[in-house]
Parts: sequence; C-alpha cells; structure tokens
Amino acid sequence: MGSCDIGLIGLAVMGQNLALNMEDHGFCVAVYNRTAARTREFMEKRAKGRRIVATYNVADLVAALKRPRIVMLMVKAGPPVDAVIEQLLPYVEPGDIIIDGGNSFFKDTERRAQYLAERGIHFLGVGISGGEEGARHGPSIMPGGPREAYEVVRPIFEAIAAKVDGEPCVTYLGPRGAGHFVKMVHNGIEYGDMQLIAETYDIMHRGLGLDAPALHQVFARWNQGVLSSYLIEITADIFTKVDEVTGKPLVDVILDVAEQKGTGLWTTEQGLELKVPIPTINAAVEARIISMYKEERVQASKVLEGPEIQQVDDTEEIIQQLEQALYMAKITSYAQGFALLRKASDVYEYGYDYGEIARIWRGGCIIRARFLDDIRRAFARRPDLPNLMLDPFFRDAVNQRHPNLRFAVRLAAGWGIPVPAMGASLAYYDAYRSARLPANLIQAQRDYFGAHTYRRIDMEGVFHTQWTED
Repeated sequence: MGSCDIGLIGLAVMGQNLALNMEDHGFCVAVYNRTAARTREFMEKRAKGRRIVATYNVADLVAALKRPRIVMLMVKAGPPVDAVIEQLLPYVEPGDIIIDGGNSFFKDTERRAQYLAERGIHFLGVGISGGEEGARHGPSIMPGGPREAYEVVRPIFEAIAAKVDGEPCVTYLGPRGAGHFVKMVHNGIEYGDMQLIAETYDIMHRGLGLDAPALHQVFARWNQGVLSSYLIEITADIFTKVDEVTGKPLVDVILDVAEQKGTGLWTTEQGLELKVPIPTINAAVEARIISMYKEERVQASKVLEGPEIQQVDDTEEIIQQLEQALYMAKITSYAQGFALLRKASDVYEYGYDYGEIARIWRGGCIIRARFLDDIRRAFARRPDLPNLMLDPFFRDAVNQRHPNLRFAVRLAAGWGIPVPAMGASLAYYDAYRSARLPANLIQAQRDYFGAHTYRRIDMEGVFHTQWTED
C-alpha cells in the first residue's frame, strides 16, 4: 500500500502548480507525466526537496497511493482524458476516485461518470479557475460528482482553494457534470466581462483619445469602486506595460485578433439548447470570431464608410457615465449566466445553490469581483430568484444606471465604434422588462406561411387563420 495522499497526471504548468500547492498544505503527491523528461525536470527543479514522488508509468503512480486511491488528471480536454482513464482502469479498484481537473465539456463528464460508475469507480468533474497563479496559490474550485467521493477529497480541495473571509472558494455543486457546467458558465461570463471592458476601452481610446497612462488611471480608479474586480485590476496594469522593442505601450502593438478555447462557445450552445437568452455572452463569442477576420476588416476599412469621431469637451463626465454603464452591463451579463445555471439545474437535476456558486467565485477565479457578495446576498434573500435583476438591490442598481448604458451605446453608435456586448446587454434589459414584445407579429407570419397556429390574449386555445382567400 502506498503512502501518497493523491496522484496527479499531467505536469504542464497548471499540473505542476497544483502539485506544489497540495504539497504546501501537507499532502504527499505522486506525479506522472507522459513525457518522462518533464517529470525529471520538475523533480530536479521546482519539486526538489518536497514530498512529491515521481513515477514513470500509470501502474507505479497508482501503487504509490493510499486507499481509496485518488488520481487527478490535468491533461488536455477531449480524447486525452478518455485515453488516460483507459490507462488507469486496469490498476484502480471499486471505491477509488478519478478527478478530471481540466476544462472538459460537461456532457463528456456526464458520459465518463456513468461509464466509471458501472465499474464502481467514482468520477469527479472539477472546474478550476484562476490560471497558473491561482493553481499555485489558491484557485476557485468547482467540483461535481458523487457526494461521497467529494467528501474524501474535500480536505485537499479546501486546503488548496483560495480563501475569502476565511472561507475556502470550493463547495460541492451537484452530481455528474454539475461542476464542469458551472465552470463553463463561469467562462461564458468571463467572455462577456472581457468584451464589455474591451468595448469601454475602445470608446475611451478611439473616441475620447485617451492614451495608455490615462487609461491606467481610469481603470485603477474604477477598481476602487463598484467595478472592483480582478479583470479591472489587471486591465489597469496592462496599460502600464511598455514594449521593449518599440517603446510604445505594449497593448498598442498587440494584434487585434482574440483567440478562444471553446468554453464560451459551449455556453452559447447551451443557451440555445436550453432556450435561455444569454445575448451578452453570445455577442462576446461573436466579437472574438469577427476579430479573426483581420485581413477582411482591413480591406473593408478602406471602402466602407462610417461617421467621423467628434471631439468632446466633457471627457471626465463621459468617463463617469461609462463607469456606470459598464457596471449596468455587467449586472445583466451575470443575470444571464445565473439564469442559465437555474435552467440547467432544473433540466439536468443538479440542485445548484446559487449563493454558494457566487461565494466560491469571490476569490481565486478570473471573474472574482466585489459585487459577487451582493449576488450571494441576493440569493440568500430569495433562493428561487428567477433573475438577478429582480432582487431589490440589483433592481435599484439597473433602474438607476440604464440611462448610462443607453448613453454609452448611443455615443458609440454615433462614433461608429462597435459595442456588440453593450448593445446586447441593453437589449436584454429592455426585452426582459417589456410586458409586450412584437412576437405576436412573428406568430402571425408563421401562421400565414406555414399554418403554425397561434394563441390569443383574450381566450384559451390554439388558433389558425386562413389569411387569404386563396
């Protein structure tokens, strides 16, 4: 019988940092990497002198572990996860625990959970947010799977997670793919947050003519108020970095093409599949996609006309309005994300505690922000809250600030600066608060050309009209 508390497979930077984090908190970690050279390098450098045991095949890794054996996979999502599971199966026993700590699609986690449960193996799908720094010093951890398996690994997760007000940023989220679904929505909200910040930057940079030092001052000031968050903080820092080659602000020499790894797209797909409107997140995904058409955009800029940007005298007033507009848009984005979580909880029977999700997002993760405490309190007041904007705190916040968001969208449109996520946030707000939408005309059109029927506002039943004599 081995003596290590947990085994970890995959020694890229995230895997290495998690192993070091676990060892920092008193756990003995056995490690294995497909490439033996990486394992040796890790042991000779970062892991030297620590309670970390190197193994060079899966059998030895499992043999090094206490029972029940806990094996955590930090490998690339997709087929590599299935491949490593198959390698482990000859050596693990009923009651052992396999953890997927990567950015796996939650439906893959559902499939793997069932596959391993049939063999008596517990499977946890665990979302981990915070990047390399979070993995090393305290991430937000989002686990899903069998409750009894979570209780076994709970001491490890609570020890290594970020702490806010003494509380570890980890909690049991639900069965099967519950954890990876929360991580997916976290990343979707992250997409929305980043795009909203980028659009606000674009208005101030292109529209108001603010340079990098001025933008640093704005975002640093905003980080002291309602927008206080990790993303606002790092945005302020970004504007201080000078390119060593050109002497220009580094942000100004970075190519304007945004890449993505797929979690935002998954969120968009789930919004469509579950019929939950998440337009801010969708707009953020589409904004990254259109950014990839760099050559076409350059050619289009030479032939397609737009308005001239007019100089303004009230720059500081506009900046103050943009701060409130960004906060308003951010609220609608989070409202969309939590609405998607609510629908998924019902459909997939995850049983989410939304206040707990907000709590564990307060530290360690990319979307950590001061106002997550307000979200936590909103769900404490009303656990069945259908939409964040209906909570008294957030209702008052959006009622006060929607004129600011309207101003920002109108200003950007007048200057020809695209703000798809801001526009989507405003449209979501206006649609959600509309007692009547023009969908009645759409139903009439559907019935006209396809006999799809319609319902009436004044009587029960389903109706069809013969719209023409023909």
